[in-house]
Amino acid sequence: MRLILSARDDDELQYAAQLGCEGIVSSVASAGAPDAFLDRAEMAALVERAAAYGLRVEGFSTPPWALCFKWMMGLPGRDAQIERLIQAIGDMGAVGIPMQVFNMHALRFYRTSRDEPERAGARSTGFDWTEASERPLMAGVDLDLIPESHRRPISDEEMWDHYATFLRAVLPAAEAAGVRLALHPDDPQVPVLGGVARIMRSPKAMRRALEIVPSPNLGLKFCTGCYAQMGADVAAEIRALGADRIFLVDFRNVRGQVDRFQETFLDNGQENMADVMRALVEVGYEGPIGPDHAVRLLGDGPGHERYWAYAIGYMRALLQAVGG
Repeated sequence: MRLILSARDDDELQYAAQLGCEGIVSSVASAGAPDAFLDRAEMAALVERAAAYGLRVEGFSTPPWALCFKWMMGLPGRDAQIERLIQAIGDMGAVGIPMQVFNMHALRFYRTSRDEPERAGARSTGFDWTEASERPLMAGVDLDLIPESHRRPISDEEMWDHYATFLRAVLPAAEAAGVRLALHPDDPQVPVLGGVARIMRSPKAMRRALEIVPSPNLGLKFCTGCYAQMGADVAAEIRALGADRIFLVDFRNVRGQVDRFQETFLDNGQENMADVMRALVEVGYEGPIGPDHAVRLLGDGPGHERYWAYAIGYMRALLQAVGG
C-alpha cells in the first residue's frame, strides 16, 4: 500500500514527502477559479511538481459542489457540467493522473458539531441526527442556484436515476482515458438531509452502485469511518469486495453509528484498525491509503500538520506490523 496525503502547493508536497508518503491526492478545481477545473497544463505542472518530491499524483478528490451539483440533483445545466468533467477526465488521462473521486451527497460533507471532546482536550467533528432531521429543505445550499421549479424534495429513486445518468455519460470517457472513477459513500449515511435523499448509505447500496453500469474503471473510495458509521463489519466488507473494487482507502475511526457519532483518533474509536489494515493486506490491496477528517490537536494549525504526522506514523507502523 502507498501512503498518501492531500497536497497541492510546494510546502504541502514537501511535507508529505518528509512524512514518507509515496503519493498525493489533490483538488481538481483551479486554484484561481474554484468553479472551474484545472486545465491540462495545470495538471501536468502538478504531476511535475509532485515528482520533484518523489510523489505520485494518485488522483483528484471529489470536485467542489459548484462543479457537480447540477448532475447530482438533476437540474438544468446537468449535461454541460458532465461535459466539463468528461473534458477534465480526458486531460487527466493525457498527463497520467489515474483516478477521479466522486460522490452523490448533494448537500456535501455534513456535521452538526465541530467541537466534540476527544482525548486530553483534543476536538473533533460529530453528527447528531436529532439536530439534523428537522433542517429546512436544501439546508446549506444557496437557493438562488436552484430553479424554483426544482426546490422540492428529491427521492431515492430520482437520485439513483441521476447517478445512472452520470455513469452512462462519464464511464465510457473514463475507460477511453484510462482513468478510474472512485465512488465515496454518503457521509453521514442518513436516509435524507434537507429533503434530498442520501442513496449511498449502506454496504448493499454501495454494491448496487457498482452493478448499475459494470466497468473495471468503476470502484470505491472505501472510507473505513463511513462503513463503521453504517454499523458494518469493516474488515468483512473489505474481504467481500476484494482488492479490485477498492481504488482508494480513507483510513479513519469513529465512535457511534449514523444517528450519533464523532470522529476519533485512529487508536481511540470503535474499530480495531489493525484488523482493518490486516484485511486490506489479506485481499491483496496495494493502492493508495490516507488519513482523513483530522482531530484538532493542541497547537495545531489550519493545515492539521500535527494530526497528519500522528496518523501517517500510526498507519506506517500498522503496515509494518501486519506485513503490508
